[in-house]
This record gives sequence, structure tokens and C-alpha cells, in this order.
Amino acid sequence: MKKHPQLLELNAFFFVSRMSEKYGRRMTLLTVPAEEWKVFADQGFDYLWLMGVWTRSPWARAHAAKEPNLCRAYDLILPDWKKEDVTGSPYAIYGYTLDPYLGAPQDLLALKIKLNGLGLGLVLDFVPNHLAIDHPWTLERPEVFVSCRPETLRAHPDWAFITPDGKKIAHGRDPYFPPWIDTAQINFWSLAAREAWRTQLLSLAKVADGVRCDMAMLGMNDVFQKVWGEHIQETRPETEFWSEVIPEVKKAAPHFIFIAEVYWDLDWPLQQLGFDFTYDKRLYDRMFFDSSVSVRDHLRAEPDYRDKCLRFIENHDEERATVNFGKKKSVAAGMITATVPGLRFFHDGQLEGRRIRTPIHLRREPREPADPVISDAYRRLLRFTKGSVTRCGDWILLETKSAWEKNETYQAILAWLWGEGQHWKLVVINYSLIRAQAFIRLPEFLNRKFFIQFKDALTDKTYDRTGQELSEKGLYADLGPWQAHLFDFKA
Repeated sequence: MKKHPQLLELNAFFFVSRMSEKYGRRMTLLTVPAEEWKVFADQGFDYLWLMGVWTRSPWARAHAAKEPNLCRAYDLILPDWKKEDVTGSPYAIYGYTLDPYLGAPQDLLALKIKLNGLGLGLVLDFVPNHLAIDHPWTLERPEVFVSCRPETLRAHPDWAFITPDGKKIAHGRDPYFPPWIDTAQINFWSLAAREAWRTQLLSLAKVADGVRCDMAMLGMNDVFQKVWGEHIQETRPETEFWSEVIPEVKKAAPHFIFIAEVYWDLDWPLQQLGFDFTYDKRLYDRMFFDSSVSVRDHLRAEPDYRDKCLRFIENHDEERATVNFGKKKSVAAGMITATVPGLRFFHDGQLEGRRIRTPIHLRREPREPADPVISDAYRRLLRFTKGSVTRCGDWILLETKSAWEKNETYQAILAWLWGEGQHWKLVVINYSLIRAQAFIRLPEFLNRKFFIQFKDALTDKTYDRTGQELSEKGLYADLGPWQAHLFDFKA
């Protein structure tokens, strides 16, 4: 595995529907032509996260087809939608087998082998906190779910549902939102639940190269205590759920990766429990709300933490980056997340600048033309990050200084260097609303070179500089709002 890999999230239902339309015949994941998968490998991705491959819940599907707020969203985004277009939530899982719309159960292993042959790893969903309200385990294995105390049910009757055989099981929830009524809450303090999930993860490790763990922090003892501790009979175990199951899976499949969706600044604790990568929501927030100074400060983190961060500007839970950040700022933010250490995460449609966020309860999405400017920027960016320099090389965060007295705009410019052997890549980004100038201090070993030619991957322009000039002043940059240089150079 590369130290700083790239991952693309693909909505499995959307992708198969898109391929079926393109080729004019019904497709499954396995019948999608190899050249379609090869496109992602050629772009430089190391992993594909096929979001939503598991069998959808009949109850959740029926609910999603009539829920008023969802139906209004369907009407707005996909005016010609039909009942059969509604699949239900991919996070109300009825079974960890491939959904029939996507293929036969045995197709997953064959797909993994096909993708691995192209140099792509397969990442799938694991949703530890809950299962669908109608999952067979609610009848067959009720001991793996939360059963609330009677006083809790009297105070919060909406927290639970009654199974066909009369048992009361809690809905899945987190501390800050109402229950997810299409789900049943797993009891992380139940030995039976932990064993069931251990077995399930060992099974997933045979058909995938990693899992993206939904709301992974909800499985931590402190969080589960906050949500359910006073409402259940079970006592808190001494060990953490994740520290039990991750080593077991890693023992069976050493290269299998665990990715945590995590919020509330619990990413570092989850890294300590064994996760290979954790969502870096703090960087997302700093890029969205704060200045370049805040972004730079965040990137000063120690490598033990920094290199395990998953960097993103959009995913299926967030608004499209072009909507949230704006067109130019979103590209600048995308260049940050694609060129700093960690797991670089891209969302289907991000590379084309899509603006429509389609509900994940649907099986198809509306047609939307690609933005040519954004598409070209990402094409050049992915070409720049392809190869081992930015995936396996050494990373240095560079300092900037004022271009002239009383010019404080230098603080808006972010700069860092990747190096491997005699090959370097330099990233310079003006992450601000104003034009900015700065001198960038390069490492002394580069300043001793006689002559350096910088080639910008974004414009194909070249800039010649002498080592003496770089040593005395630094590299001068003058960039408009949200503009960047992606320099590739050899001494």
C-alpha cells in the first residue's frame, strides 16, 4: 500500500445505472467492461469505495418511497422518478450480501479480483452501529441489539419498535439527533454482538481490501455510554470494541484497511484503536470557515496523526463542494486535500464539478454536464499527483515571507514540497479572496543547485531560477484569489 493513497467514492447503484444507460443494456458490477474500471486506475486512484453495495431493506425502501421530505427531494432533483427508482437507505442494511440490482452474491469476489488486476483496491461499507429494522437478526438474534429499560421506553416511546414476535428493540441513534427509524441499534456492550461483528468483518476481508466504517465513533465505550449507558442492563466492558476486532481481521488479512467516518474530534483516539485512516473533518471546517493560516496550522500536526488523516471536500453526506465552497475556492481546496499527506479522498462527480447532490435513497441520478474548467483542473491535478513522489516521498511544509515591507498577503499563500530522490514537486496555493505575493523559502539543499527549471502542471509554463537567486530571496509567487502553481522540477 502506498503511504499516501488516493480513494474514489462511487455510489454503486448510480454507477451501474449510468453504465446500463451508456451501453444500452442492463449491467451489473461484474458485467461493467474492464475498460470502465481501468479509467479510474489510469487517473491514479488506488482504491474504489463502492458505496451502498449491500442488500437494501424492504421496510426502508417502502418508507423512503412515501416519506414526504424525501419525496419532495426526488421531485426536485429527479422529476421523472418512479417507485422502482427508490431503493431505501444503503445504511439500513438487510444483509451483507450483494444487492440483487448489482449482481449475484458471488460477484463481489470476482469483482475484487478484477479490480486488483488493474491495481485498484476494493473498499466496501461496514455499518457497525445498526442494521435495518427488518433484518433477520431482530427475530433470530435479538441479544445483539439494544433492549431499553422499561422506564426509558415510557419516557421515550419513539426510541424503540416492536418486532413481529413482540420484542422491543431500540432504533439506531447518536447523541444529537432523533432515532433513525429504519434501523435497529446494535449493543456494543453485548458479547454476542461483538462476536457477530468479528465474524462479519472476517467474512468481508475475503471479498474486499478494506472497509469504510460508518459513524465509527459510536462504537467507542465512552460514546456508547453517553448514548445508551443509563438505558440498558449490560455493564461496560473493559476493552474497546475496535481494539478487539481490528487486530483479529488484520491477523487474517494484513493489508486490509480500516477507514473511520468520525466526528467530534475523536479521530486521534480511533487511530489509537487501530484505524488506518480517519476522516479529517477539522481540515474540512478550517478550509470552509477559516483562513489559510488556520489551514497551515492544522498541517503542522505530527506525522503519526497527520499521515492517517482522510482529506476530503465532499462526500455523499456533504453538499457538493462547488455549492458549498464556490467554484474557484472548491478547486483550491481540492488541490490542498489532494497534495497533503494522508489518504486523499474524492467523491464521484467532484472531478466534473457537479452541483446536484442526489439522495442516496435513489438508484439513479439526473444527467448533469461537466464543468470544463473544473474538469481540466482536476485532470491536471491527478496527473500531477500520479506516481510515487507524492504517494511515497518526503513532505515538507514550507514557510513564506513578505514580498516587500508591509505586504501581509504572504500569509494567504500555502506551500509545501514533495521529494523522492532527485525529483521534487512543489505546491503553491493562494487560499484567499485577494491577490497575494510571497517569497517561499526552499530547503537549503535545493538552494545550492546551480539551476532549477520549474514546470507548472496547471499551465504548462516553465520558470527558470538560479540557486543563488533562490538562496538569497526564495521563490517569488504572485497569485490571484484561489490560484495555484503545481510545479514539477528536477535540479
